[in-house]
Amino acid sequence: MEQSPLPIEAEITEVSGWPRRYTIVVLFAMATAICYVDRVNISIAIIPLAHDRGYDEAAKGLVLSAFFWGYLWLQMLGGWLADRFGGKRVLAAGVALWSVATLLTPPAASISFGVLLLMRALLGAGEAVNFPAVHSIASRWTIESERARAISLHFSGGPLGTVVALLLSPILVINFGWPSVFYVSGMLGIVWLILWWIKAADGPETCAGVSADELALIQAQRPEAPLADSIPWGAIFREKAVWAIVIAHLCNNFGFYILLLWLPSYLHHTFKVPMERLGTFAVIPYIGAFVMQNLSGWIADSLQRRGMRLGTVRKMLQSAAFTLGGLPLLALPAVHSPEAAVALVTICLGGTALGGGGFAVNHLDIAPRYAGILMGMSNTAATLPGIVGVAVTGFIVQVTGSFAAAFYLATLVYAIGLICYVTLGSGERKI
Repeated sequence: MEQSPLPIEAEITEVSGWPRRYTIVVLFAMATAICYVDRVNISIAIIPLAHDRGYDEAAKGLVLSAFFWGYLWLQMLGGWLADRFGGKRVLAAGVALWSVATLLTPPAASISFGVLLLMRALLGAGEAVNFPAVHSIASRWTIESERARAISLHFSGGPLGTVVALLLSPILVINFGWPSVFYVSGMLGIVWLILWWIKAADGPETCAGVSADELALIQAQRPEAPLADSIPWGAIFREKAVWAIVIAHLCNNFGFYILLLWLPSYLHHTFKVPMERLGTFAVIPYIGAFVMQNLSGWIADSLQRRGMRLGTVRKMLQSAAFTLGGLPLLALPAVHSPEAAVALVTICLGGTALGGGGFAVNHLDIAPRYAGILMGMSNTAATLPGIVGVAVTGFIVQVTGSFAAAFYLATLVYAIGLICYVTLGSGERKI
């Protein structure tokens, strides 16, 4: 049976005031925003950095993809640690590691190319635990009627952080030099750590700031998800709904990562957009993605409350995401102005963001107790496009002088993701 909205008699009214669960959601969404600020700033800084160090396009591709070398390996471990011992300390440790790596990036670049790659990999290692830890925390803090909105807000931290990085980085580069980008963004994580340690907890049962009424509400409208003392690996790997999420996540990130890390260079290379205008052009698609990401959560929760089967809600939104994400990429090579290119990329990323109410929250539907582990599993697979797709894009540009082949390939990958998710996906609790 598909999950359906909770009956009215199961609802519990909470006391007035700002619920602590909202604070937790805002804080982990902020962590994701900072995660992307520290991840994306290199897409602007790489232009003067490469000029200073004499890097060619292939070397730039390696620098951009080195992040994913560290990001790949700690996803599953981060999810297991969060589901087994609680997500508060796991997320805090990840933010601490990636913030230090960000602060040390300029001195690493001055030492050698290899040390720069190592620091980018350490940044990835720290950020690897973010999404698994947040999913684990969300499965224990969010209620069913708010779940898609909470996860969509969390995922919208990606485009929000990207907007901040793309707007702030050119200003810092022009006025203070490219190293300042990393010093400023690295400090954001340190400030967040203080707030998180004061306000957060692994679950509402262990949080002093949760009222008795809010605790009763959460426990009544949340699936049981105690910390996992053992992991049913066999059931996880045999479940086709798990693989629907894994494949959708991988295909989603293939096109997303190419645009995320190559968009400024694409605009600069193809249309000769100057440095002082790069941030303005590149930021527009991510504003659209931020809006659509949060809209997807509202749509998903609204449709579920109206009685639509949860599996249908997830598949409908994910199908729209892949369709609207892929079609604009087919037309992108034919445009002749940066304004037209940005318009198409905005449709692409805004459409892709509808997956916030699709695969992105689906982990909590099918396995709430193991949501961190499932996100670790799917995000591990979704990291491969960052390693392969981003680096391959650099070689494609170097060989062909154009981004067209990379855009066509991303569209094909989106189509594969759509077919697999519609065929294998589910909204039922499976594990």
